[in-house]
Amino acid sequence: MAQGFSYLFTSNSTLHFIFTAFSLFIVLNLFIRYKSKVKKPLNLPPGSYGWPFLGETMEYFQAAMEGKPQNFVKRRMEKYKSCVFKTSIVGEPMAVLCGTAGNKFLFTNSNKLVTTWWPSSVSKLLGPCITTLSGDEAMQMRKMISYFFSPDAFVKLYIKTMDLVTQQHIETHWQGKEEVNVYPNVRLYTFEVACRLFMRIEEQEQIEKLADLFNIFVKGVISVPINFPGTKFYNAKRATSAIKKELKMFVRHRRLALEQKTSLPSQDLLSHLLSYPDENGKFMSESVIINNIVLLLFSGYDTTSAASTILMKYLAEFPEIYENVLKEQMEIASSKEGGELLNWDDIQKMRYSWNVACEAIRIYPPVMGAFREAMADLKFEGYDIPKGWKFYWNAPLTHTDPSFFPDEQKFDPSRFEGAGPVPYSYVPFGGGPRMCLGKEFTRLEILIFLHNIVKRFKWDLLIPDEKIEYEMTLRPQKGLPVRLHPRQA
Repeated sequence: MAQGFSYLFTSNSTLHFIFTAFSLFIVLNLFIRYKSKVKKPLNLPPGSYGWPFLGETMEYFQAAMEGKPQNFVKRRMEKYKSCVFKTSIVGEPMAVLCGTAGNKFLFTNSNKLVTTWWPSSVSKLLGPCITTLSGDEAMQMRKMISYFFSPDAFVKLYIKTMDLVTQQHIETHWQGKEEVNVYPNVRLYTFEVACRLFMRIEEQEQIEKLADLFNIFVKGVISVPINFPGTKFYNAKRATSAIKKELKMFVRHRRLALEQKTSLPSQDLLSHLLSYPDENGKFMSESVIINNIVLLLFSGYDTTSAASTILMKYLAEFPEIYENVLKEQMEIASSKEGGELLNWDDIQKMRYSWNVACEAIRIYPPVMGAFREAMADLKFEGYDIPKGWKFYWNAPLTHTDPSFFPDEQKFDPSRFEGAGPVPYSYVPFGGGPRMCLGKEFTRLEILIFLHNIVKRFKWDLLIPDEKIEYEMTLRPQKGLPVRLHPRQA
C-alpha cells in the first residue's frame, strides 16, 4: 500500500493534474483581479450633448425667452420617455432630474451627495460668496448672514423701514400719474429697499446709479463667459467692476465710522459683517464682504420685483380676487392709527393676500430653476451620474403639472389653503438646506408693497396679452404698462 501511495504522488499523470489545477487557479485569480479593476460601462441617462462647446444651451435659452422654460425639459422627457436625461448647458455635461422625485433627491441630499453649483459666468462675476462657495466655509457665511433674514430682524430692523420706503416710493413714482410701467418701477423700489436695509444707502442718485449697473450685470449672470466687447458677459463684467468699486468706497467709509463709534455694529448687515467674526473667530475679508453684498443686493431685488410684477398682472386680470385682497388689506389699515406703520402681527393677518401671491408665482416663478453638482458617483432611477456632473432642476415643470395642480393654468389661490400643494411640487424658493435664504424677506416685501399699492390704486393692463419671458428672472416684454385709477381715501 505504501508503494501505491508513493506511486500516486510521483506519477506523471498526478503531477500533470496538480500543475494544471494550480495554473488554472492562478489564471482565474488574475482574471478576477483584472475584472475588478476594469470599470463597467456607465449606464448614463438617455439624451444628447448637442453641439460641441454650445451643447443645448441655445435651446435652453430659447425656451426661456418663449416664457415657457419648462418646455426645454418637457420636450426631452417626451422624446426619451424618461424622468431623467442628459444634456449639456453652458459647456457642462448635465443630468436633468424631473418631477417631485428629482426635486426631493436634490434638495434632501444637499451637502451630502450634491453641492451647489452655478455656471462659471456666475463665479467669475461674483467671486467667492455664499452662492459660489460650498462646504464648511459656505455654511459659516450662511450662519453669519442668516440673522438678517430671521423674524427677529424683521421685527426690529425691517418692517417699519420697508413700509416707510414703500410709501415714499409710491408717492414719488406712482402718485399723480395716469400710466406707469410696473416692472421697471418695482425693480427700482425693491433695489432701494435692499440698499437701505442692507447698507443704509439712502441717497436717491446713488441708488439709481447702482440700479442701472445692476440691470446690466443681471443680463450676463448666466451666459457663455466670452469676455469680448458686445457680449452679455463682457458688459456684465464691466458693470460688476464698477459696482464693486462703488461698494468698496462705501465699505471703507463704514469701517471708519465703526472705529469712530458713529455707526452701530448691529444697525445693518454691512456693519454686522465688518464687526463680528464667524464661529471660528475669522473675519470676512473686505472683498468677500463686497461679493456677498453684491449677491444680496441682486437677489434682494431681482426675484422680488419679478414676483411683485406678476402679482400685479393677475390682480388686474381678476377683479374679484383684487377685491378680496383689498378687503383684507383695508381691514388691517382700519385697525391702525393715522400714520401708524405696519408691524409683524399685521403681516401674519395677510393670509389670503399671500395665497394670491403664491398662486401668481406658481404659474410664473421668478426664476427658472437652479443647478447642483455631484459630489460622488451617484445613481438615480437606475442611471449612473458620474462625480463632477452637474444637475439642473426646473421650477415651472412641477408648478404646471396637472397631476399636482389640476387645471394648471387656472388662477386659483385656494390651492394654498390648508395643507397646500404636494411636497416638492411647489419650489419657487428651492428646498432643503440650500433653500433661498431670503424667502421670508421676499414674503415680507411683497406683502408690504401689496398693502400700500391696493389701498391707493386699482389698475388696468394696457397690453392684456403681453408676452412674459425669462432671462435670469422673468420679465414682461414691454414692462407691464398699466393705467392707474386712484382710490378715494
